[in-house]
This record gives sequence, structure tokens and C-alpha cells, in this order.
Amino acid sequence: MKKILILIVSILLVSCNDDYLDQVPDDRLTFDETFSRRNTVRQYLANIYSRIPDEHSQRYVGAGAGPWTAASDEADYTWSGNWANSLNIGDWNPTSQNVSNIWSSFYRGIRAASTFIQNVESCQDCTDSDILQYRAEARALRAFFYYNLIRSWGPVILLGEDPIPADADLSELNRNTMQECVEYIVSELDIAANNLSDFPYDGQNAGKMSRPYSLALKEKVLLLNASPLFNGNTAYSDMVDAEGTPLVSQSADASKWQRAADAAKDFIDEFVPGTFSLYRENDANGTYSPYLSTRNVMITDWNEEIIFARPRGSSYFFYDVTPFHAQYPQEVKGGGALSATQEMVDAYFMANGLSIDDPNSGYQEDGFSDFQSPYDIQQRTTYNQWVNREPRFYVGITYNNSLWLNRNFGNVVTETWYNGNSGRAVGGNDYSSTGYVVRKNATTDIWWNTAYAVPMLRLAEIYLDYAEALNEADPGNPDILTYLNEIRNRAGIPEYGPGGIDVPGTQAEMREAIHKERRVELAFENVRYFDVRRWKEAEDSFNGATHGLDINSPQLDNFYTEVIFENRVFTERHYLWPIPQDEINANPALIQNTGW
Repeated sequence: MKKILILIVSILLVSCNDDYLDQVPDDRLTFDETFSRRNTVRQYLANIYSRIPDEHSQRYVGAGAGPWTAASDEADYTWSGNWANSLNIGDWNPTSQNVSNIWSSFYRGIRAASTFIQNVESCQDCTDSDILQYRAEARALRAFFYYNLIRSWGPVILLGEDPIPADADLSELNRNTMQECVEYIVSELDIAANNLSDFPYDGQNAGKMSRPYSLALKEKVLLLNASPLFNGNTAYSDMVDAEGTPLVSQSADASKWQRAADAAKDFIDEFVPGTFSLYRENDANGTYSPYLSTRNVMITDWNEEIIFARPRGSSYFFYDVTPFHAQYPQEVKGGGALSATQEMVDAYFMANGLSIDDPNSGYQEDGFSDFQSPYDIQQRTTYNQWVNREPRFYVGITYNNSLWLNRNFGNVVTETWYNGNSGRAVGGNDYSSTGYVVRKNATTDIWWNTAYAVPMLRLAEIYLDYAEALNEADPGNPDILTYLNEIRNRAGIPEYGPGGIDVPGTQAEMREAIHKERRVELAFENVRYFDVRRWKEAEDSFNGATHGLDINSPQLDNFYTEVIFENRVFTERHYLWPIPQDEINANPALIQNTGW
């Protein structure tokens, strides 16, 4: 690479067991000793894996997780200490510690991966196939870390293969262009994928880098690069390198969409249906259940839809999505502070597959009905807005007077209004700020059980990526409707065309349909924050009044009134994160992102 940034880091070399996400530093080895033996080589590689973010830990944003869920229009954290709350009011800048923490964590992973790639051949008791596999894993990990950087910061600094001295002159060093970053990451993923072709990634290798994940990640990188944020975005015309080359493309190139579509289709052709398929599950009667299918795809470890997952998450997330449930056993008593917004609630379709604003949807804005949700054992008095919604709504949202998932300690009915068992009056700090609690990804087990993988990419997302990219590159291609309808069919709602719902007639209408489907299908999976930014729509979706129910009213009837709980701030400069100020201080010539 012609441009290099020095990142002075300490790489801890650890002794541990083979559980590569459970590393406890208890030993320091010399550099030569580390790379001379297979077991310490594996430990070093395991330490690189440990830098994969635990996105179940978004309560504590930093090196281990991002603020993605509550910093989007999907949700809010009631607890004021969550950093997403600062992003939502525009109270962050290049000096914010989490900006530096996340940036630094990924670059430490990149440096460690490069060091590993350079030195793994020194292993004396590794076979040639071991070295090939380990190096490919590290290469894919390095590409993964770069991808995480560019989707937040845009064009970044590509580190060279050889670390430079600590006293090197940094005054001439700067960022690569976005296209250079993309081409480098794609190239690295192609190399890794080719060298992982024969590497099994299930069983004891579940959660490791693999050929399928490398190729899926390649598609994600290409989709990001094709999107309006980076494809012809003139807002970044002032970001140019020393030769005057724009860091971000100033003219839109439709071929970038085709390239992303081709990568998605290549993945599908190679791995579907032989390796991956949409997860489908029957109920106790042997009948297909869209509810169980869309719920359990996220909590059934290593099912046939999961392309990549982190082998373990923290218990924080499960506590955060388990309502307070006053007077109930601790096993079903949580914080309930990850709160779904009214905007997200309204995004779900009705059971007939229509949006709630469609005059034929049957949506009712007020009143109550006796209604039995897909997870319940009986009918309950339910606000009409939540009646006859699609199955994914009942997967995603815990609402007032709904049965809780874990029934091992009795039938716990959640009450989120002010005086309810999970309301503000009894919960202290543990209540929903909107009257809704995020339910998706919650297990049916006790909340502190951490023996669950964290899904990070699944086949449904690849299908939706393909439909989106193809609609931009080749509108009217029949594959667009095919893969969009695959998602709706699994979700148990009518398809466009065969299901009796009018097929979107124009490219713009199809784009809207795809965006709506992504919002619902991938809700609370750390996708929405990046989608809306890359579409360059965040100034509308993430800015302004954000709504929930009236959680402060002691009158139950008033609880159902929609109110503004926060006026959020998202301006043009927030599309890209600022380069950390300590990096600018070290190299004042480093190009800062526009607006910061």
C-alpha cells in the first residue's frame, strides 16, 4: 500500500484452551516462541478472533460493540448512560472516547492479523495445510475489520504489510480512496475464500472464517460501495488526496450495483440450497409456522440459514430485552430498557401483507379486541393497532398485556403502562421509554444464559441484498420479485403477484418495497443503522420527532396515546463518523470527514 498509518498497539499473546472467544491473558511469550509452536500460533489467532464485536453488548458501547440498534429509528435505550443516546441528540465529536475505542479496536485487529500472516510460516510443528488455513482465516479477519471501519468512517487508511517504526515520519501519510479500500478488501476476501475452500466451518469450527462468509462479506462490501453514500456523493467533494483525487466517487456508476448483484448471485448459486436455506419450522401439529420460523432462526444455533455468527454473546442483551416483571422470579425479571419505537412498530405489515397505511390493510388505530397472538395460550384484550399483524411483529415486539416467552415460572403477562408490572412506577430505571420492549433475539430460557451464538449474517440478508442491487442495475429482472417473495413466503404473508398483492410497477416502487422488507425482516439485527445511512436517507429517518406511547400517564387509557419521547438530531455530517481527534493530533495533515 502506498499509504500507511502507524497504530502503536500491544498484542497480548495468551495461553488458553481451544475456545477461541474465551481468552484470558495469563502469559507473555517472546515473539519467536509464539510463532514457533502450533498451540501458541492458535492462541494468537484466537486473540484476533476475540476482536469480533459482541453486538449483544450494546448497552456498553466501545471496543466490543457499536450503538447500532438504539442509534437507529428502531429503538431507544432508556438508560441515559448508553452512548446511542448521545448520538441521537448529536452530542458526539472527534474527541468522543467511543469514536476512538471502536476505531482503535479494529485497527488493532488489523495489525495483529497482518503480524500473524507474516510470521505463521515460522511454526515448526504446523503442517502446510495448517499454515494455509490459519493464514486464510487471518486474511478474512483483517478484511472483516476493514469492512467494519469503512461502513462507519468511509475511506480509511490501508495499513502496509510491514509495520513501520514508532519514530517514522507521519506527516505525509493519509487516507486511501474509498475505491482503493473496496478493491483491497475484495481482493483479500477472494484470496481467503479460495484458500478456505476445503475448510469445514461447522462443528468445532463454527464461528470461524470460512469460504461462504468470505464471499458473503465480499458482496456486502460491494453493496456498500454501490450505494448512494459512496457512489456519486458530491457532498464529499472537498475530501481529496494530495493528488487531488476525491476520496469518494463524485459520479454515480451503475456498474457498481451490477457488481454487487453478481457477487450475491454467485453466492446463491454456489451455496443454495446445498449449504444454506431459509430456516423453516413446523409447530407441534406438524404445520408450517411462520412465527416459529422467523423467531427461532435467530436463537437456534448454527441453523441452516446462519452464514456467520459469534459463538457466544453476553447476558446483557437478554436482560435488556426481558421486561422488569415486578414480583416475579429473577429468571424472568429483567431491565426491559431496550425500547422499540412507534416508528418501528408501525413498519410491520398486517397479516394480509399490506402496510398499515394501505386503505385495504384493515388496520385500526384505536379500540380493543380479544386477540390471541401466535405465542399465546389464550385470547387477551389487545389494543387494535397490534391485532392481526404479520408474524414478524409478534417476534419483534413485546407490547402491553402480552404473554412473556419464558413460561417455566408461570404465565407472566407483561404490563408496560405506568403502574404495570414493567412500568415506570415500579421499575425504577428498568422500564421501556416507549411502552414497547424489543423482543427479537430474546431466548425462551432464563435471561442470564449466555450459551447462545450471536447471528451476524444470514441468508435472508443476502437475498434482500441481491434484490436491491439487481433492482438498481437491471430493473424488471424477474429475480428481484423471486427473492423478495422468498422472504415474504417464509414470513407467512402474501407475496407480490402470486399472493394477490400488486407487484410494484416501477423501479422506485420496487425500491420502496425492498426497503420496507429489509426494515422488517432484518429488524434489530444491526442492519438498519447502516442501511439508512448508505441510502442517504438518515436525515429524514433518524432526525426529528421520535414516538412511543405515553408511559408517564397513571391512567391506562392515556397510555395508548402516541407521544414524542425524543427529538433526534441527524445532520449531513453524521453520515460518516469523525476520524478520532488523537489521530488528527498525531498527523494534522490527515483528512477529516466533511463537517467535523
